Amino acid sequence: MHTTSHIASLLALTAALAGCGGGTEKSTAPTTPAPPPPSGIVSLSFITNAQANVFDRGTLSSALNVQAGLDGSNANNLTVTFTTTAGSVSPVQVATNSSGLAATSLSIPTATPTGAVRITATAAANNTAAATFAGYVRAVPNRLELLVPAYFSAGSNAAAWTALTDGATSYPDVAMNVIVKPDNASNGTMTAAITKADDKLITAITALKTAQPRAKVFGYVATGGGANAAISSTDVSVTIDRYIALYPGQLDGIFLDGMATDDSRRAFFQGIYAYANDKGLKVIGNPGAYPAPSYAGLADMLVTYTGPATSYQGADPQPANTWVYDRQNTAQGMLVHTASTCSEMQKLVTDANRPRMNTGLVYVTDQAIGSPWSALPSYWKNLLGTVDATNKGLARPVC
Repeated sequence: MHTTSHIASLLALTAALAGCGGGTEKSTAPTTPAPPPPSGIVSLSFITNAQANVFDRGTLSSALNVQAGLDGSNANNLTVTFTTTAGSVSPVQVATNSSGLAATSLSIPTATPTGAVRITATAAANNTAAATFAGYVRAVPNRLELLVPAYFSAGSNAAAWTALTDGATSYPDVAMNVIVKPDNASNGTMTAAITKADDKLITAITALKTAQPRAKVFGYVATGGGANAAISSTDVSVTIDRYIALYPGQLDGIFLDGMATDDSRRAFFQGIYAYANDKGLKVIGNPGAYPAPSYAGLADMLVTYTGPATSYQGADPQPANTWVYDRQNTAQGMLVHTASTCSEMQKLVTDANRPRMNTGLVYVTDQAIGSPWSALPSYWKNLLGTVDATNKGLARPVC
């Protein structure tokens, strides 16, 4: 009986210990209740600079900031959720700080297609609010290049050609695209009757390409906009043939001046482009403004701005011409005149280099309207140095 009683006592003690956790230190922490959902009317708005809405493929991150409000005051500790139609955002969810701000970063992998991207922020309380930031993805940009309208005679203005070639020697890393006009075709047209080359121009081109073997030379060809019979497609074809015959191995392409911008002239320029390509020539078209999107397929490069410095600040591909982001930056060019100072020139180069402008062929001069391309700018070496420094991420030359 004593043994039976002892066993019963042990069993009772074991049961008691089991009910208390068996004598271990285990305990359960009190559960913190989830905070109640916010109450009030939510508002959201992106405060990221709307001009900074073009992102390079391969970009690791671009900060995007949202201002959140609750009943008209800054929303503190409000959860904002971010989504994107291209690339990825991190973090996806973030709580606003005491100033009502929430931020995420946008990453664009190299394989992301070019084109539109839309980032959306949402938050909820008594309502669900949403804000959208519209942007574009562009290809990884190439280095800036110079597009030089060298419309000065190699005979009567040899000094300008010497300065051009000296610049190419001093800045061998700055790629040059030089547009030339022979003395006997300064109006941009040649007939079959022209059988003699501009020998001094050949000498100048040879010196330039010796100084910078990567330099490309384009023959100037007038088109009259293709809008009348004064310059027909046949006239343009003959001019191209004359360039090939008289300057064999000298030219890399042609520069079509006076290119139209409207779709009604598309067939005219499509024919010229096909003709030049068949001859192995690249084509730079100069509509001087953003043309209809179809023109992107009618030239290897397009000059989308030609004009004074004072108006360049108003040039903008958005919203009507976002097709430029599907092209390399070096497929777009600008020719700006009447930029009176070196510092103004540097600002214009900076503007062209912005992702939003996506312009990789640049030229700025202080020569004025009337004959802006008849001489190099007085700050020619500084222009070269500015492009070189921009490409290398170095300090720009002091003006």
